[in-house]
Amino acid sequence: MAPSLYSIRMALPAVVFFGLGAAYAYKSIKKKASKTTSDDLAAIKKLKKLAKEHGLDIAGGSVRRTSSRFCLGVEHGDYNGTPLFGVGTDRFIWMAYKPNGTDKIRMYSDNFPDDGVITFQSGKVPAPLSPQTSFTWARFPFGVDYILNKAKLKTTVGFDAVIYGNIPGGGMSRSASLTLNLILTVLEVNKQTVADDFDIVTMAQAVENVYIGSPCGLLDQIMIYYAKEGMGTFYDAANKSIKHIPFAEDSLFPWLQNDFRIVSLDTGTVRPGLDKSTYKIRRTECDTFAGMLGHPLADVKTPADYQKVLDKYQVSHPALCERLTYIYHAHERFYRLMEAWREGDIATIGNIFRLDGHGLRDEYKISGPELETMCDIVRCVPGVLGERMLGGGDKGAAGCIASSWAVPRIERMVAQAYPKCHPNYGDKFAVHSCKMVDGVLTFQGLL
Repeated sequence: MAPSLYSIRMALPAVVFFGLGAAYAYKSIKKKASKTTSDDLAAIKKLKKLAKEHGLDIAGGSVRRTSSRFCLGVEHGDYNGTPLFGVGTDRFIWMAYKPNGTDKIRMYSDNFPDDGVITFQSGKVPAPLSPQTSFTWARFPFGVDYILNKAKLKTTVGFDAVIYGNIPGGGMSRSASLTLNLILTVLEVNKQTVADDFDIVTMAQAVENVYIGSPCGLLDQIMIYYAKEGMGTFYDAANKSIKHIPFAEDSLFPWLQNDFRIVSLDTGTVRPGLDKSTYKIRRTECDTFAGMLGHPLADVKTPADYQKVLDKYQVSHPALCERLTYIYHAHERFYRLMEAWREGDIATIGNIFRLDGHGLRDEYKISGPELETMCDIVRCVPGVLGERMLGGGDKGAAGCIASSWAVPRIERMVAQAYPKCHPNYGDKFAVHSCKMVDGVLTFQGLL
């Protein structure tokens, strides 16, 4: 990239992770945290208390922390073939665990206390899509056991585990974070590795697709598993490569990353699983249209190709053309987003984030009233650079990109306006100001 008045290459080339095999997979599983935060220490204290209350032995064990994620582009692009870009964010799931000397796995989640301690033996879990597991969080550890066994990975070592998380219930990928945490933990206690590092991601997706019945793509798992502090994760769908890109790496002012915040706007609504939501409908529509076109929607890249599709299908399939319109324009904006990220141009990033939100609302039609209320509120706050719905849609969380000094004003405005618009959720909403963090860390010597 040629230097300009505003940018010059300052950083070393970003590291690419692709096809690194079992050695890197094991290294990822075993990566230790260099330091703990106050949130980590509070969570670990809580985990120790919960273990004692529920008769689980984690003394001397380990703690694995997996993050949430914030997609900057292209939301809903993973199953349509676009490249992806996002960051890990500092809302987490913590799991304390230790082998228990038996062949039984015993787990308790403080986020689902009514389920009590889940106890099972590896290889003896309910079949996929079993009605008996559809309303319990146990479907995640059951699904992990099922998928790992299908992959011929040894999972016979029993362990005790306690789980606690503070990830909002929709839009920041709580299920993907939990699934990755479980997979990495089971592999570690059984001293198992995988042939290709990306297998961790695909197995996490399979847990949701095959065992639970949720038609998720790969975006959430990629953005959490590969997340690095202070960097964005770029996924090239064409060759399944991962590249880490520091914010403002082409800028004369790399410290600009301290001047903005990623803000999650939890509406307090409870979103059904993806299999029960508009997400499933949109994915089916896009898969259908891709079949008609003979290629993924992301392969419509030029204005001429786009117009050709509209000329052929606009009258007979207007809804499908709307879905394509969002993907086409969001894909087009993606490369401007990447350039802005490298240059530290957070204003342009925010504007693209906002335009994507308009497309998700008006063309992809996957937002919801509470999500749009949050967007309408924060759009009026000085310092907010862009806002839109997050994740699977319908319910859950919206998000915004804002100057750091704007966060207190965002919190005040949401607290004043949102309960008036949606009084049923007046005591359930939350605002989370987030930073970029590592996706997966383990802590030793704290239990």
